[in-house]
Amino acid sequence: MSERDDSARDSLIRELAFDASKSGYHINPDEGFIRELAFGLLTNEERFGYRSCPCRLASGIEEEDRDIICPCDYRDRDLDEHGACYCALYVSEDVAEGRKTLSPVPERRHLEEKEPSTPPAPSRSLAYPVWRCKVCGYLAAREEPPGVCPICKAKKDRFERFM
Repeated sequence: MSERDDSARDSLIRELAFDASKSGYHINPDEGFIRELAFGLLTNEERFGYRSCPCRLASGIEEEDRDIICPCDYRDRDLDEHGACYCALYVSEDVAEGRKTLSPVPERRHLEEKEPSTPPAPSRSLAYPVWRCKVCGYLAAREEPPGVCPICKAKKDRFERFM
């Protein structure tokens, strides 16, 4: 790897750490592991034009891979349930602080897809409940409220069911 490549990887790691912290997340504290993931993200960006998850097989068609562009669509639920995302780039505070060890995270991609069928009749119900941060008003549509509000960093207990 060239000095220029090392610089790009270091810059990406700083960017990932900054983005994680402002969203209430952490990046994996294993520096060697993170350097390899960053290399994979940069390789995929060069190859495809976008940073698809280096731990998943990308098609090279951005529209098809939108769900695995880092941070992937599955990150929040993986962190809530397992303490890390699928590739273990993002980890919970407990993992980052060494209070919890990493364990395998099952692949969610394609498991949630269903065979094409007749579209359901229009409904007023939502697929997920909506949670509102009582501190800043941030809304999240998901099964459980986020562990930390990505806007104001309020903890999970500061969310209320909104809808």
